[in-house]
Amino acid sequence: MLPPRAEVVVDLDAIRHNTALLAARAAESGAATMVVVKADGYGHGALPVARAALDAGATWLGVVSVAEAMSLREAGVRAPLLCWLDVPGTDLRPAVESDVDIGVSTVEGLRAAGPGAAVHLKIDTGLTRNGCPPDLWPELVAEAASSGVQVRAIWSHLACADEPGHPSIDAQAKRFDDAYDIALAAGLRPMRHLANSAATLSRSDLCFDLVRVGIAVYGLNPLPHKEDLVPAMTFRSSVVLTKRLPAGESVSYGQTWTSTVDTTVALVPVGYADGVPRTLSGRMDVLLGGRRRPVVGRVCMDQIVVDCGDDPVRVGDEVVLFGTGADGGPTATEWADTIGTIDYEIVTGMYRPRVTRRYVGEP
Repeated sequence: MLPPRAEVVVDLDAIRHNTALLAARAAESGAATMVVVKADGYGHGALPVARAALDAGATWLGVVSVAEAMSLREAGVRAPLLCWLDVPGTDLRPAVESDVDIGVSTVEGLRAAGPGAAVHLKIDTGLTRNGCPPDLWPELVAEAASSGVQVRAIWSHLACADEPGHPSIDAQAKRFDDAYDIALAAGLRPMRHLANSAATLSRSDLCFDLVRVGIAVYGLNPLPHKEDLVPAMTFRSSVVLTKRLPAGESVSYGQTWTSTVDTTVALVPVGYADGVPRTLSGRMDVLLGGRRRPVVGRVCMDQIVVDCGDDPVRVGDEVVLFGTGADGGPTATEWADTIGTIDYEIVTGMYRPRVTRRYVGEP
């Protein structure tokens, strides 16, 4: 096997471990588990993740679009599946005919789904994004009760579940309860789902009938306290050139870093076109030769430069840009914290033409 230029390695055993942990937490409250595989499985690959998650105890899958849902169905995935956001005018019939449930927030969306569709009515409880406003909820429920659709569930999404104790969590739960009471009064008997990854791990009272877990499946912890989650993605490359640099020489565009001593630098063929944020320039390490080493100078489109001091490094040596962190190396969460974003953005951003994807832990 040739040394990697830019490679994401996805550990499906980690996906199974995380799914089993989350499903066990949900089961303590009597809830089933939906694993969300939207955005190509958060950059990990929707189909392999879906299969691994179902192996490990998930019973539902969630995606955003009809296109994502149909891709799974065409690959032979028959598990219950929910999709919840498409542009107006999208033909929902292929999904309905393939037993894909449709998320609905409006009367217009209900009519687009059509008689016979299985729908999940979404109430906006305070995220103020997708979802039916509370004042329009009675109308949506009444229409659903008389329109020939099967109302499988009502659902909503929490805004601050990753901040345990935030007052909005209980406020949203109260609005959700009120919406459920209106649905019952209209003669509906839907299941309920509200909890995301963070709430599944921290608010058992909000697990209801089904939880929707996303980021935690991929081993990234949405909570401030530690959980036994294993990051599933490792981003790696290799050294393509080394050179001895005398003191006083500068590196990369703008010459923002100058060596104060003689040192060895290693060139790694990844850059911002491969998912390394340019804003990490001068602020990131890699794992090379068993040690964390600083990236010096600016991150370029196709390459970065690593300061290796007097240590021997060779062309072909593996470079881990982020991984599990168990070996002391960088993680996707560390990248996110450094540049002021979230690790969701880091891992979903790894789905790029020049970055190959490889799986370990397959059955």
